[in-house]
Amino acid sequence: MTHDLSRVALLMISAVLLTAAVAFFTWWSRRHGHAPPASDTDTRPPAGESGLWRMRATVKDEPGSLAALCTALAGHRVDILSLQTHPLGADTVDEFLLRAPGELCGDDIARAVSAAGGTGTWIERADAHDLVDAPTRVLGLATRTALDAAELPMALRQLLGRCTIRSVPARPPGGGRATESVPVEGALEDTVMRLRAPEGGVITVERPYLPFTPTEFARARALVELDARLGPRVPRSHDVLTLPEGNDITIRRADTGDLAAAKAMHTRCSPRTLGMRYHGPVGDADRYLNHLLSPRFGRTLAARTASGRVVALGHLLWDGDETEVALLVEDDWQRRGLGSELLARLVAMAEEANCASVYAVTQSSNTGMVAAMRGLGLPLDYQIEEGTLVVTARLDAAPAERGHAAGVARRLSSAGE
Repeated sequence: MTHDLSRVALLMISAVLLTAAVAFFTWWSRRHGHAPPASDTDTRPPAGESGLWRMRATVKDEPGSLAALCTALAGHRVDILSLQTHPLGADTVDEFLLRAPGELCGDDIARAVSAAGGTGTWIERADAHDLVDAPTRVLGLATRTALDAAELPMALRQLLGRCTIRSVPARPPGGGRATESVPVEGALEDTVMRLRAPEGGVITVERPYLPFTPTEFARARALVELDARLGPRVPRSHDVLTLPEGNDITIRRADTGDLAAAKAMHTRCSPRTLGMRYHGPVGDADRYLNHLLSPRFGRTLAARTASGRVVALGHLLWDGDETEVALLVEDDWQRRGLGSELLARLVAMAEEANCASVYAVTQSSNTGMVAAMRGLGLPLDYQIEEGTLVVTARLDAAPAERGHAAGVARRLSSAGE
């Protein structure tokens, strides 16, 4: 999609982007680092309100250790709503869901646990979703995974909390040999678990600030095995969009079964359009389509004409602990609002998956993509280096009234609708 903005507007955008360039390396370090999540344990809820907390602590596996910890919590009027124990040799890791008086902050609770003999204490705020018991929550995640192969990374993230998930295909998108392998039963190493992906690649889950327990490893393996047994699957619900000039366009989820149609669209796109999208040799564009269309690595929306021809593709790609959006609109269908429509739906899907932000990587001269991101009405961050532009939209500031796009995303991501 390549909208033609006025020269004045283009100069203004360029000025903003160049000003933001000084922040690029700070952003890059954040994006590729492994720092623990920002702590909110020193904050308190409003006066008179209780607070929900998720806590994990290690105690000696001996009589009275857990009792001492519970007694310390009771002394601060902390209510234990749920408790799971994970024996680990001489120690036991205990997971708690707590309701604490409003005057207590997380640091207060952690100090009480430490005084009672607990070690390795980790605590963060919880919400109403955490009140669902663990078996029910795991069954819900399994149901979502069973309905849609693209749900696996998100299900793992919700199962394991704040973590970084990366999928490495059996063969790189551009060809060549696989660079990673893992035993069929997977591998668990403290804060990193590696699982055999259903298609033969490797799924790496990393949580540097908190070691995984054998129970978490077993649950993650069970989700991946369920996904592998069910095979590739994508909901086939669709939505019809009428463009301003009266053309009806069908928008639905796409997968590798749409590879031939996507390649045919490539042949109809100009070298400039393909170059704006893939940032490399135009002749290599087809080599990445199989990866981009795979539900293992994200979600794809395809826009089709009444004759069934694909004229636009929008990708939502899981990238570790971040989420990328990308668009390709055939030349003859640009400047009709189709790219903006796909982008809004992809962002609504990202919100449903509890993503904090989405980013788009493009060329600084791609004013159409910049306009589409600005059209979301979300706070944007810009980073630019050597002509490559990264625009990040923060979803945690999205207005609640964007119900239409969210409703469409639900229809497209649910097999039952």
